[in-house]
Amino acid sequence: MNPINNSHDGFNPTDYLNDAYDYFVDAFQRSVLFMDIMRKRGNIYFEHKKNNKPPVLTFDYDVIMDGRDLERPVNFSLVRISDRRNKELKLSEGLDKRQNPVEQAPYDPQKRPIIVVDPRAGHGPGIGGAKRDSEIGMALNEGHPVYFFVFSADPVKGQTLTDVHHAQINFIEEIIRRHPEAEKPAIIGNCQAGWASALIGADRPDITGPMVFNGSPLSYWAGVDGKNPMRYKGGLYGGVWLTSLWNDLGNGIFDGANLVAGFEDLNPANTFWNKQYNLYANVDTEEQRYLDFERWWNGYFMMTREEIHYIVDNLFVGNKLEEGQLELEGRRIDLKNLKDPVLVFASNGDNITPPQQALNWIVKVWKSVDEIKQRQQVVVYLVHETIGHLGIFVSGQVSRKEHKEIIASIDLIEYLSPGLYEMIIEKDESEDRHKVRFETRGMDDILALDDGLKDEDDFLPVAAISEINDGLYRTFVSPWVQSAVNDFSAEWLRQLHPLRISRYAFADINPWMHIFQFLAPQVKENRRPVSPENAFVKLEKNVSQLISDSLNLYRDVRDQNQEFWFKAVYGNPWMLSFFKKSAEKTADDTDKENTCLVEWLDMLEDGGFAEGVVRIMVAMAHTDESLKRQVLKTYKQIIAADKRLKNLKEGEFKQMVRQQSCILHADRDKALNALPKLIPDKKDQAAAIKIAEQVALADQVFNDEEKALISRIRTSLGL
Repeated sequence: MNPINNSHDGFNPTDYLNDAYDYFVDAFQRSVLFMDIMRKRGNIYFEHKKNNKPPVLTFDYDVIMDGRDLERPVNFSLVRISDRRNKELKLSEGLDKRQNPVEQAPYDPQKRPIIVVDPRAGHGPGIGGAKRDSEIGMALNEGHPVYFFVFSADPVKGQTLTDVHHAQINFIEEIIRRHPEAEKPAIIGNCQAGWASALIGADRPDITGPMVFNGSPLSYWAGVDGKNPMRYKGGLYGGVWLTSLWNDLGNGIFDGANLVAGFEDLNPANTFWNKQYNLYANVDTEEQRYLDFERWWNGYFMMTREEIHYIVDNLFVGNKLEEGQLELEGRRIDLKNLKDPVLVFASNGDNITPPQQALNWIVKVWKSVDEIKQRQQVVVYLVHETIGHLGIFVSGQVSRKEHKEIIASIDLIEYLSPGLYEMIIEKDESEDRHKVRFETRGMDDILALDDGLKDEDDFLPVAAISEINDGLYRTFVSPWVQSAVNDFSAEWLRQLHPLRISRYAFADINPWMHIFQFLAPQVKENRRPVSPENAFVKLEKNVSQLISDSLNLYRDVRDQNQEFWFKAVYGNPWMLSFFKKSAEKTADDTDKENTCLVEWLDMLEDGGFAEGVVRIMVAMAHTDESLKRQVLKTYKQIIAADKRLKNLKEGEFKQMVRQQSCILHADRDKALNALPKLIPDKKDQAAAIKIAEQVALADQVFNDEEKALISRIRTSLGL
């Protein structure tokens, strides 16, 4: 009888002992390196604070305007990104990128400036340019002059959201003065900065160009039942009164750490386990990425009482922006006043600003695609399938694809005919780039991302009860709290925040952490990483997954419980009977739509060769529901090649595209029949037909619809 071969069949104690020894050596080494990284994280927190928490930009910049010097001072400044090639500055060298400016390549003076605005939601600025592959990096690669709004950690005493709004308008006006030959600046707003940018565009459409809103909440009540619990918290806490309490405890200052804690509470598995375990499991490769992110994540920035109260009361609880009821200094801010194209970038994987909150405002503001067209507006949206909220701004992969193509298209979307589009980005298998097309969409396509709008009615009682609670708190409680608080107690309370304590505990101020500072270099010299096939490594990963799943289960049960109680309190028929939703459409809206149609029909025969050719180009470009970016590029080529069109300024041509699009939308047959009035000369008519063919062949496909339209145009012209 042959003996059993334990090395191949069955249990072999020696192999398990070897695996155990290798694993525990590796686990000990990883633990030392992990704790040393935690020590560095704590030190970075103090170092960043010592340097006044400068932006985490990886690009050099020059300060153009300091908001503290304005008539209404604020803690914002306008900077110009001055270099895209300098090496990363280490923390020990100081974080002020202005210390080592490097001369940049000259820009085309006619190139549109791009402004990147980062969110002020507890964190500091710079995430839009924290990597080479970022929004700022992509804009620089396209040759645009790039500007950035930075803000310091502490606001100017008493500054309001209106003060910040005016300061940013001053910044944009300064940019326009510096680029007189260029078109109006495009604005890229990330998260909270998206709605702040929308306020500027709606208030001063004369100074803004195309606007890009990345993961920006403008429909605060929107969401899908069972998936978006964050929107319920305001109601469950009774509204804005809690914000007033925190402001009082902070002696008029709201601690940004409270906002960050809210984000972390949304996903406890990631907060308490996954993020740390990923670092521990990949401690040899994850250190720099982890510390770079934590430098930004741990930089808690403050707001004044006036700012945060206005934001929570009017936006997050009141939802007044999409309803056109938001007021700044007595002026109503109506998003219908946005004049330049708007591009909204959202993601199905975003649990902080889900697509419903990023997109539903389009339906609420314009009601129909016809109204978008009649108002000569272009609205484009782009939906990523999986990326999370921070990934929209942080991910290098997203920057190399979505942000690269957004910025490459930012001028071209102004050539789109008014309407609603979805931007589709696909990989070009034949080349190392992407194909971009714009698919026409209807409001139903946006609504299909939601499970209905009825659930938003439950938030109407929240807004009203919030005002009552806040009024009661301010009247009867706030004076007592304010009398018991001073600067010392407010700072003491801030420093006791759990997020800050978790940084102190692992920094060098804790003498026990010096042990890991001593051991880490020796471990790195004698590192013995274990094989992924080690049985104990597999067991570790299974235990980690079990912990993560348990925390996710806790989150799901908690969220379902919160949703249940929210609906039980605010969604019951008795409560809703006290509140009625305003009418969907006002008489002014209806009058505006009818007036637009009459205006466009009156312009059927206005103009000459340029108007006629542009009408033909627009009609050809929109023969089907998909418009490829090559067609929009062809527009520019046609302008440059024709001496009569070349005399048009680019802004005039884009406005002409919108006008002729609206005329075609009002009555396509009459618009085409009027072409002989615009182009009476036979030579000009032949040139117009050639231009039509050039547009048709721009995407290298000459389909039946395009052939039929050219035949229709020939008939109209009598050729």
